[in-house]
Amino acid sequence: MIDTRRLRTLQAVADHGTVTAAAAALHLTPSAVSQQLAALEHEVGHRLLTRDGRGVRLTAVGRIMLAHAHEVLAQLERAEAEVAAYTTGTAGEVTVASFSTAISAALAPTLSALRTTAPGLSIRVRDAEGDQGLAMLLDDEADLTIAVEYRGAPGDQRLTRFPLYAEPFDLVMPSDLGGLASVAEEPWIGPHPGNPVHDVITFACEREGFTPSFVHSSDDFRAVVALVGAGAGVALVPRLALRDLDLSHVVVRQVPGPERRVFAAVRRGMEAHPLLKPLIEALQAISGDLT
Repeated sequence: MIDTRRLRTLQAVADHGTVTAAAAALHLTPSAVSQQLAALEHEVGHRLLTRDGRGVRLTAVGRIMLAHAHEVLAQLERAEAEVAAYTTGTAGEVTVASFSTAISAALAPTLSALRTTAPGLSIRVRDAEGDQGLAMLLDDEADLTIAVEYRGAPGDQRLTRFPLYAEPFDLVMPSDLGGLASVAEEPWIGPHPGNPVHDVITFACEREGFTPSFVHSSDDFRAVVALVGAGAGVALVPRLALRDLDLSHVVVRQVPGPERRVFAAVRRGMEAHPLLKPLIEALQAISGDLT
């Protein structure tokens, strides 16, 4: 009988690429992770991992086991959700990972609404910029995440997604320099590479025939707008991120095309969990009024 805890260990190593990183995500020691993997290999009767530089990679049998691990663990999540539903568990705690703009625009109003509709639901919020929230969800550090789709992002069969909203980007300039194509040679300010918004901005500029030269980097749009106001460059900023900011020293121009698509995600099998279902429904209701 294969121990499901070892399947979770295999998932973590596949996600993080090294035993050390997987151990940190699982809150175990590297030695414990190595022991779990060795035991799993003994149960399966084949090597599952091989050295790859400083990290490891899955063997062919390892990839087969990983695919089955996804299915087995999703089924266990589903079983837990059904048991919770059967026992009408309407009180408990949920951890949500989200980027800051979505916390302000969607999650905070959702929490306010749930105080009336689901008073037994306690929600812990964790700020997670870029794709950190998805990693937290897969590492079981969050029960739900709010994240952004980005170019080239593979679909993950371990997750179930719920579309929330799509918001346009506005061009923010120190003075009125024109449209997007007219600022091709300007210095750019934007999120760090790895943040999905960085990819959205780059793609939008490439469609206009140029690659933006990012001189300054920040994942905090308040800081981005402040730098634009100081004359440090131009930026494309999601419209909701501009709410409640001081825009008196910048020019904001609407531009067609670029937008960020925001979604909520849970681990597959947890969609109907009685603590997650009202949260998802409330998020979708609140998000419907944002655009």
